[in-house]
Amino acid sequence: MTKRPEFDPPGDKRALEEGAAFTPRFGADGLITALAVDADSGAVLMLAHMNADSLARTLATGEVWYWSRSRGELWHKGATSGQIQTLVEMRVDCDQDALLLRVRVGGDGGCCHTGRRDCFYRSVAYDAESGAVTLVPRSSRGAEA
Repeated sequence: MTKRPEFDPPGDKRALEEGAAFTPRFGADGLITALAVDADSGAVLMLAHMNADSLARTLATGEVWYWSRSRGELWHKGATSGQIQTLVEMRVDCDQDALLLRVRVGGDGGCCHTGRRDCFYRSVAYDAESGAVTLVPRSSRGAEA
């Protein structure tokens, strides 16, 4: 049986930034930000949050688990949709308060609950003359990047 990881509290600044120990800095709410990207293309798929339990489950199983802030519960990504995210690599930022998850998505390859491949399907447009701020669907611009 796989032993579940445990996380020590963060050390000093030098240890966080240069050390070899993984000591994730969870926020006051017990969460750490996790950005999921496609392992092959590098395309950003979604932004979510993890608590210590979901992070430990992800490392132990190789499938990504998040903490759903809206539902207040663990969320095994793709368990109902078939869009399981398989972890290829996990990176941590310089001060260990954000994670980058390189994943492969199962099922139809989608990621967003709206049925799209990713959750970032609109751009924010600002008209300096009118002061209007609107959302522009990416597909109407003819670009998927």
